[in-house]
Amino acid sequence: MNAPRLKISGDEIGWSQASADLQEAAKLKTLPKLLQRNARLFPDVIAQREKEFGIWISYSWAEVEGHISRMAAAFRDLGVGQGDVVALIGDNRPEWVWGEVAAHACRAMSLGIYRDALEDEIRYLADYAKPKVIVAEDEEQVDKLLELGDTIPSVKAIVFTDPRGMLKYDDPRLISIEDLEERGKALLDADADLWSRMVDETDGADVAILCTTSGTTSNPKLAEWTGDAFIGHAAIYLRADPRGSEDEYVAVLPLSWVMEQMYSVAWNFLARMKVNFPEEEETMMADLREIGPTFVLLSPRAWETVAADIRARIMDARPWKRRIYHWGVKRGMAAMENGKRSSAAEWFLFRYLRDRLGFSRLKSAATGGAAMGPDTFRFFQAMGLPLKQLYGQTEALGAHTVHQAGHVDYETVGFPMPGCTLTIRDPDSEGLGEVLVSHPHMMAGYYRNPEASKECFSDDGWFETGDAGYLTDKGHLIVIDRIKDLATTSRGVRFSPQFIENKLKFSTYVAEAVILGKDRPYLAAMICIRYPILAKWAEERRISFTTYSDLASRPEVYALLREEVEKVNATLPAQQRITKFLLLYKELDADDGELTRTKKVRRSVIAEKYEDIIERIYSGADHVDIDTVINFQDGTKQRIVTTLAIETLDNAPDAKPTESQAA
Repeated sequence: MNAPRLKISGDEIGWSQASADLQEAAKLKTLPKLLQRNARLFPDVIAQREKEFGIWISYSWAEVEGHISRMAAAFRDLGVGQGDVVALIGDNRPEWVWGEVAAHACRAMSLGIYRDALEDEIRYLADYAKPKVIVAEDEEQVDKLLELGDTIPSVKAIVFTDPRGMLKYDDPRLISIEDLEERGKALLDADADLWSRMVDETDGADVAILCTTSGTTSNPKLAEWTGDAFIGHAAIYLRADPRGSEDEYVAVLPLSWVMEQMYSVAWNFLARMKVNFPEEEETMMADLREIGPTFVLLSPRAWETVAADIRARIMDARPWKRRIYHWGVKRGMAAMENGKRSSAAEWFLFRYLRDRLGFSRLKSAATGGAAMGPDTFRFFQAMGLPLKQLYGQTEALGAHTVHQAGHVDYETVGFPMPGCTLTIRDPDSEGLGEVLVSHPHMMAGYYRNPEASKECFSDDGWFETGDAGYLTDKGHLIVIDRIKDLATTSRGVRFSPQFIENKLKFSTYVAEAVILGKDRPYLAAMICIRYPILAKWAEERRISFTTYSDLASRPEVYALLREEVEKVNATLPAQQRITKFLLLYKELDADDGELTRTKKVRRSVIAEKYEDIIERIYSGADHVDIDTVINFQDGTKQRIVTTLAIETLDNAPDAKPTESQAA
């Protein structure tokens, strides 16, 4: 038996060399300097687009520089300088990127806040980072800030970019982006060299970006990225997955997330990849189809939603269309398993699906931020999408592994990128241990938290990811789960909750799942239904219901979900199968602290919040009585009174405790 592989460097892989243009651009080390270069060399080339009122509006590099230079001059006049913080909150908009780079031109740091962050989260970040200026998109975001009143004393100005509904406010901190730019224009007119001096003074060694970590266990920390590290890591990533000025990208994930920063900001300025900002979240898929991007990044949850939506639409299709779909998928998946493509499935099904989704021009597609179920990955691969998985951390400036073209394996997250090295610490006999990573563009540390900064690096400089994984013989990395989330039942069966949850979420009808079983005699699942699809399913069958909770309690829905769980059980080792499950009365929600803003399950919160339900599952009861109140973001409340059935599966391992356990 060969010893397991425990270390690999991206320099072994044979990635492409950086182009001369990329090498030249990467030397500039700050976004303002890259902007100035692009505006000088490519003034009329489209840099960004946004859709407003159904019309795509384009901005050339010269226009982008104009907006950013005016904002930067005004920020400087407002007192923003080196070491200060400018925060940004709202949907993905060009103004977000402009505000971010304008902050860097003042040698200040930018901090992205998730658009759906609640007031307590904003208060925490504002108190921690003490931003001097906040760029807020619209009335909704401004309302959150004004509600905080004098609890955010560091904020001297709130810049709003959408004027609708803003006339009723008279807070002296408020300023429209138009007025901000007018202020900056007057300053630039009075001092023609001001912008050039500001750009020249920027330094790649300055911390430019504060990026929130996922915060799965507590309040998020703020990772510090220097301009040099941000651009340097983007450059090595572009060697692994080359992009250029001819490429089109649609920014659909939050700009506060590490990977959207990499694509919508770094790749936009470094490789001049055109970035398109959709009008609304609800119009995302239609906007994708209009642009026809050549590259797209979606989270695993988003890909799972797209796959579920496809299957839901097929449910509504005519019988002959359903037959073609199921025939094509089966044929395409079978061909893919043999390393081939089915020309018949391509001709009759997949080319139409890609066109319908807006993916006809894709040259590359990626997913990351969490694990993706292998069945979902295989489905899109069979469809002909050049989908790759990537893996990384906020602290490591996003991705540091990715699949190489021609070497895509849905069970892995690919090879380390150029300059990146992976090693496995404390491996077991199979090579499974903690994944450590090293590359030259790590975060500078956690903002105002030197103790945590020191703790996340080993004595010899490796970043400790906290993930359990191993390297294949070919050098691919396989990530199993968070080390702290790997669990063992009271019978000694080791399992990965995330692995089983991902299998469940491939179902059309499952939106979220939480696997239980640590220190328990068997595995159980709490499942959230995918309400829009199940509602349609129920209506077709004339099953009456009123609310999410009501639908989730229907015996017909339980019977359907039982079939889905049994399908997953059939793919699992006997001792890792789900013995019992129930359907939760509500969806898991980041606003309730149950998920992070990047939609990762916060297991400690789930264990505490649903402790009574979990105890009932393992008590031998066949139901749980619920009488609770749900608080909505708009301040309204809803009382939920229902009964959750606890379903026991026939083909699962014996759920009864052993004699020794009973004793």
